[in-house]
Amino acid sequence: MLMNVLAGWKERSFTPRLGQAMSRAMTYAILTAGAIAMIMPFAWMISTSFKEAGSIFTYPPKWIPNQPVLHNYVDAWRAAPFGRYFLNSIFVATAVTLGQFITCSLAAYAFVWLDFPGKSLLFTLFLSTMMIPLQLTLIPSFLVLCELRWLDTYYALIVPFTVSAFGIFLLRQAFMTIPQELEDAAKLDGCSHLGFLWRVVLPLSRPTLASLALFTFMGNWNDYLWPLIMTNSQKMRTLQIGLRFFVSQEGGTQWGMFMAATVLVSVPIIIFYLFVQRQFVEGIAFTAIRG
Repeated sequence: MLMNVLAGWKERSFTPRLGQAMSRAMTYAILTAGAIAMIMPFAWMISTSFKEAGSIFTYPPKWIPNQPVLHNYVDAWRAAPFGRYFLNSIFVATAVTLGQFITCSLAAYAFVWLDFPGKSLLFTLFLSTMMIPLQLTLIPSFLVLCELRWLDTYYALIVPFTVSAFGIFLLRQAFMTIPQELEDAAKLDGCSHLGFLWRVVLPLSRPTLASLALFTFMGNWNDYLWPLIMTNSQKMRTLQIGLRFFVSQEGGTQWGMFMAATVLVSVPIIIFYLFVQRQFVEGIAFTAIRG
């Protein structure tokens, strides 16, 4: 009888564990397949950047070149003023990120901690602007910047993007999770609104700020259409415009140099993400769960 009880207990406990193990194995298999699918294009880009022109389209394709070369990187850097492109992209992306920190923080604070007529309606109007595509406002924006004589200047690349409805929404959701008691305590200590924002609200919202910084920096770093329309001279071009130098309909695309230049363009984003990875993941989880 004891053996029958033990056998029944083992059967009941073994079945759920087997189901959990199979479910976990399937989850890992799907995640692994998705990770490989996303990594393969990047790995092929790096592999192609070290190949000679004649070995790029060989069949069967080789992931590791027989004789890796480095001249693609040297030739790509010398073929166009990439030093100037790098400086322009870094300056524009950094300035826009800092600008959104200031404007989005102040606007989100006002929508959460201040009471004024039409606050809900104004916030709804802010969110509605996210549904308007950039292409729809491109011509009016071009005409406005032309009247301001900002074309082919840093003003045209920076000022229109220093305010973001998405950034305001993201920070507002984070600020709403801060207890009201902290504001009451700050008022008792004689803290102003700006002091409360700087000393309490922003330090408690660092994960969300990291998320906003990554989205903003990456979006401006990878922007192509706006700099293409708003700049004319080589000294104002950004990296994404510079990549077009290697694409030609007459002579064909120089794939080795093009992939080498693409790797160089991707490195700053990867480094920046590694720095804010932990805060970024925490910010996404914090906003999604608590917001």
